[in-house]
Formats: sequence, structure tokens, C-alpha cells
Amino acid sequence: MNEDKIQGQWKQLSGKIKQKWGKLTDDDMKVAEGSTEYLAGKLQERYGIARDEADRQIKEFDQTL
Repeated sequence: MNEDKIQGQWKQLSGKIKQKWGKLTDDDMKVAEGSTEYLAGKLQERYGIARDEADRQIKEFDQTL
């Protein structure tokens, strides 16, 4: 995933991210501030999935942008 792309467009993307993963909160989005590592950790925590699955979902999401 292109971390610079995510950080540069974070405000626009955070809405799309929350649509896809509705269990993430506004606070999660504020703390993440474009960090895919933090986002993957929160996906693990909120959805009870493995790290590799969280990374796969983020990568898949990035490809749809």
C-alpha cells in the first residue's frame, strides 16, 4: 500500500474507510492519521481477524481507490 497516498488523502479516505469497516470510530480515524499499521491493528481488534487478513483487506481496499 502506498502510505504517502493514504496520508495525503486521509480526510477524503477516512469516510470511505468508515463505510467499508463500520466498526471503526472517529477516534480510530483521528489516531490512525493514514497509518496502515494502526489501521490493520484496529481491524484485527474490532473484527477479530488475523493480521494477514487485515493487511489483505487493506490492500484490496487500496486497489479500489
